Formats: sequence, C-alpha cells, structure tokens
Amino acid sequence: MNRIILIVIDGLGIGELPDAMEYGDSGSNTLRNISEAVGGLRLPNMESLGLGFLGDFKGVQRTEKLIGSYGIMAEASHAKDSTAGHWEMMGIVTEKPFPTYPHGFPAEIIEAFEKAIGRKVLGNKPASGTEIIKELGSLHLETGCPIVYTSADSVFQIAAHEEIIPLDELYRMCETARSILKPPHNVGRVIARPFVGKEGFFVRTPMRKDFSIPPPEKTALQYLSESGLEVISIGKVKDIFAGMGFTKALSVSGNDDAIAKAVTQFKSLDKGVVWLTLVDLDTLYGHRNDPQGYARALENFDSALTGIFALLTENDMLIITADHGCDPTTQSTDHSREYVPLLIYGPSIKEGIDLGLRKSFSDIGATMLDAFDIKSNINGESFWKLIA
Repeated sequence: MNRIILIVIDGLGIGELPDAMEYGDSGSNTLRNISEAVGGLRLPNMESLGLGFLGDFKGVQRTEKLIGSYGIMAEASHAKDSTAGHWEMMGIVTEKPFPTYPHGFPAEIIEAFEKAIGRKVLGNKPASGTEIIKELGSLHLETGCPIVYTSADSVFQIAAHEEIIPLDELYRMCETARSILKPPHNVGRVIARPFVGKEGFFVRTPMRKDFSIPPPEKTALQYLSESGLEVISIGKVKDIFAGMGFTKALSVSGNDDAIAKAVTQFKSLDKGVVWLTLVDLDTLYGHRNDPQGYARALENFDSALTGIFALLTENDMLIITADHGCDPTTQSTDHSREYVPLLIYGPSIKEGIDLGLRKSFSDIGATMLDAFDIKSNINGESFWKLIA
C-alpha cells in the first residue's frame, strides 16, 4: 500500500452501544433517526461500500453489487468524546473518562486562570457556543473579560471577540489554561473560540484552535511518520493529538474546504496518509439538533466521494468511519454512545467483505500499519488480511 485516506464523519453513529443507558443515550441512532426525520437519505456512494448492511436506514439500499467492504465498530474506551474516539483509532484506549463539569469549573481553577491572565472571566457554565456569545458577547465587549464555558464534553472553551482579545493573546490564554488543567482536572481539550461582529450579529470565526492533552502512549501515527511516511492532518485532527505523529497540517473553514484540501494533498502524496475529520456534521447540526442540516451535509459528502473514488489507484485505500454518535433527533445536544460505521474502498481491496463487529476503533490503526508493513504493539486487531 502506498497511500491511505482516512475520513472521519464527526458524530455519525449507527446505533446505541450496550452501555448507552449509562450515558443517557438510550434510543440514540444518529443515522437511522436522521433518515426517518427527513423522509429518507440518498447516499449512493456509501451504499456501494455496504452502508445499507449496517442497519435499517430509510432510503439507504442494500446494494447487491458492492465495490467496497464494510463493518461495525464498538468503542472500547469509556467515553464518547472526540479525543477518546480519535485516539482509539490510533491505538489508545481511554480507560478513565476525561473529567466533565456540568456545573462549571471549580473556584481553584477559575481563580488560578484569572490570576494568570490578569482578567476576570464571564460565564463558567455549560453552554452552546453560539448561545453564550449571544448572551454574554455585549458584556465581553464592555469589560474585556473572556467568556469561559464548557459542554457535556471534557472541554475548557474560551470565547473572545477578535477586536477585544487578538488571536495571539487568546491562544496564549488557552496555553495558560492548558498548563493549569492538571489531574484531576485534566480536561481533554482547551479550545479557543474567537468571534466577530456586533450585538445581535456575533459570528464565530474559523480560527478555532484546540489545545489537547497529549496521548499517553505511542500511537499508530507516530509509527507511520517514524517509518518515513507523510502523515497529513486536514482540520482539527492534529490538535486532538497535540501534533504528535503528523508531518504536515492544514487548517480548514468547513467541510467543503476540508474535502478540497484533502484531495489536493492526496494528489501530490507519494506515500503516506491523509486524515480529515468532517466536523460540520457534529458542530453545526448534531449539537444543534438539526437533522435536516445533518442530512444535507451527509448527502453532500456522499456526492464528493465520486471524485475521491476516482483518485484511488491500485495501491491506495479509503477508510470511512466516525468517532462517536451525535443524534440530532433526541432532546440531548450532547454526543451519543453509539456504534460507528466502517467502510473500506480501493481498486485492489476485496469487494463485499463483511468485516463484522470490531471490538475497538483501534482496529483501524492496526490495519493501517499492517497495510504499510510496519510492526508495532498498539491495541487493535488488523483486518488487512481479510481485504487485501
């Protein structure tokens, strides 16, 4: 194998895991419930890889002539957030969930942060990112105090107007928060959330930046890059791994931009991996309980696959999966604890192979290393011999 393109559809769950009730996610099935809510989905390219065999999704057919192979993956980590999901794909199983703060951060964290940055903060509560800047944006303009908030995920988010707190200063604040958030308050990610505009018209910008906790062990990404392969991050992926294992990273401003940049990078790639995570489905539609928007974005991605298929040569492989669920049809605006799809395609990859139920997302990393003939001791069971 010379090249692999890994695409993570952020939040595309396909049914609740056995322990979903413990996470408050009984009944969650992101893809099925969206398909029902919109009266059916049209996803012919993913159908051709076997998506219809992974569940009953309205409008999604079980095609007799498949060009790819398919399976279902369960998350072994005790979590349902982006960090744990992405890490697990590369061999890191998170046994202890990252801490969350349903009532805001404790005084010792906030006081230490305020002292370090020389400013008071606003907010300090769980909130939607768009709603909290609507609520506190004007007060932020008046006072210059950054807005700190969290969510059901393990995140410490800092929102600031770019004319009040310039990007460089906002990023330094995030680095400061990252240095303060040590165990037991080792949140998965500190996130810079810049915005612009005026009262009633505040808009978040694409200059978001994540400051993640580093993976505790060596990942498949590091094995790949240390073997001389290019490992290219499109979008937020590099931030989730604190940059470890990547040789190149490009920022993006939405799904269309991410796909375009991934295609450009893949065309010029000699040997290695391009990884893009399509975050719009999760952030713009899943968390905002918008099944119609999610459906449109998913169908747009499926259409883009036609061009991606055409790029692949005999020594290339495409892997499509997800990092968790984010069912927009439930009352919750949180991620959901779900199985995720596994779809594989390549001109030399076997067609119509049912890869079954994979016990861990780590099987992806193990398979990628196997495809490049790289030895490692990461978690995961490779399915390379089933499809090669």
